Amino acid sequence: MPNFHHDGLDIAYLDQGDGEPIVLVHGFASTKEVNWVYPGWVATLTQAGRRVIALDNRGHGQSGKLYLPDLYGTRLMADDVAALLDHLDLPRADVMGYSMGARITAFLALKRPERVRSAILGGLGIHLVDGVGLPASIAAALEAPTLADVRDRQGRTFRAFAEQTRSDLKALAACIRGSRQTMTEDEARALAVPVLVAVGSTDEVSGSGPALVALIPGAEHLCVPGRDHMHAVGDKAFKAGVLEFLKRRP
Repeated sequence: MPNFHHDGLDIAYLDQGDGEPIVLVHGFASTKEVNWVYPGWVATLTQAGRRVIALDNRGHGQSGKLYLPDLYGTRLMADDVAALLDHLDLPRADVMGYSMGARITAFLALKRPERVRSAILGGLGIHLVDGVGLPASIAAALEAPTLADVRDRQGRTFRAFAEQTRSDLKALAACIRGSRQTMTEDEARALAVPVLVAVGSTDEVSGSGPALVALIPGAEHLCVPGRDHMHAVGDKAFKAGVLEFLKRRP
């Protein structure tokens, strides 16, 4: 698996296919494989004639691990994505993130709009502005001695998921504590790239997709019918909507 060095870390990534590039940024406690390869996104996008690039965020997958929350700020992780573009000599690319990855994508589009041809925010609605979605109590679940010691329902879900993906639990606890930045409404209004907001119709984590779209000039909303936060990512309607958006975006 290729990697590059940035900010004292080795960042792992994949790079497949030819054509216009799209960078994929996974969600909290996930990896590039779990979020993008196994649900069929890499195959879908490469078959549509895209060059697909996906990284493991710091603290996740095969990338370097850190244990201080301050080292997981959303802006720092957005800088990791920009550094990957630099490493691959790409002036700009479409960027799609899911959940935490969508937050990273939004901050990258705000800070470095010249690098982001379009931003696809999956699994993130108005909580980009008015809340971070996942509770900080998940950190305690990750630090519990065993899964059996976790009583919080959502905490158990993420602890079990993190164990399934063989993640570094201490790194993830630091990440969820450190990556809880929100945008102001004025910052959301300042997003100047084409934006697609895709949220499952039963998603109770992301916040309202239409409410976020109402803030971002020219943004579009894609409802993923019948899907919650954990199950929308691989949905056929989500994939079809993204492909259509990429065809139409300037």
